[in-house]
Amino acid sequence: MLPTRTTAMAGVLFLLAGAAGAQEAWPEEPHDPLEGFNRAVYRFNDTFDRTLLKPVAQTYQDVLPRPVNRGISNFFGNLGDVVNLVNNLLQFKFKQAVSDAGRITFNTTVGLGGLIDVATPMDFPKHNEDFGQTLGYWGLGSGPYLVLPFLGPSTLRDGFGRIPDGYAYPVYRLDDETTRWSLIGLEAVDTRAGLLRASRVLEEAALDPYGFMRDSYLQRRQSLVHDGSPPMMDSDPFLDDSFLDDDSFLDSPDSGGAP
Repeated sequence: MLPTRTTAMAGVLFLLAGAAGAQEAWPEEPHDPLEGFNRAVYRFNDTFDRTLLKPVAQTYQDVLPRPVNRGISNFFGNLGDVVNLVNNLLQFKFKQAVSDAGRITFNTTVGLGGLIDVATPMDFPKHNEDFGQTLGYWGLGSGPYLVLPFLGPSTLRDGFGRIPDGYAYPVYRLDDETTRWSLIGLEAVDTRAGLLRASRVLEEAALDPYGFMRDSYLQRRQSLVHDGSPPMMDSDPFLDDSFLDDDSFLDSPDSGGAP
């Protein structure tokens, strides 16, 4: 059964045609024709984050011992390697797929269900692949920039890519709704806790957090699609995302409204 969260996201994609009327208040960017709509969703996400998600994540980080926090992050990272494996296979990156399979095998068994990352020291590196990247790898353009409610920065292509990724992600396929939604909630809080430092940097560095997040997200996605060697972008030749030392900063589904 299609996960509820990805179903709701899919519905958002079909409502975009009605968003054009919200653009008059903001100058249009070449890569952000839906800027008025996107800024409105960004403000909604930001309010939700400041009101609920960030305080919960801060308490979560303060209360849990660091080894427990790390174990929970490792657990969800191990589940995410299933998505990496599927998309590496779809991109014919068989060497990376073998590495992903090795990570899943060793972390699930020796690593106690993924709580301990034993695979990385064994030279099975962590990859970062999703279906949006797979579509880009095979030549599909990103489409307009898009901010999704609760899920954050995306593009039309990457937003659509969340649907097949949802099928591949083990948590969304659990039959027991209580367990499934408990794990989804725990993952959201754990992910947001890992972004607390990055969000402070964003608050201090950006005069326009929305524009900063948008440009950084688009550049990072371009880099991921091309495995770190993207062609020079004519519109933003001097953008540099080297300040990001944590891959989860722009790839997290909860980062869009979390300055």
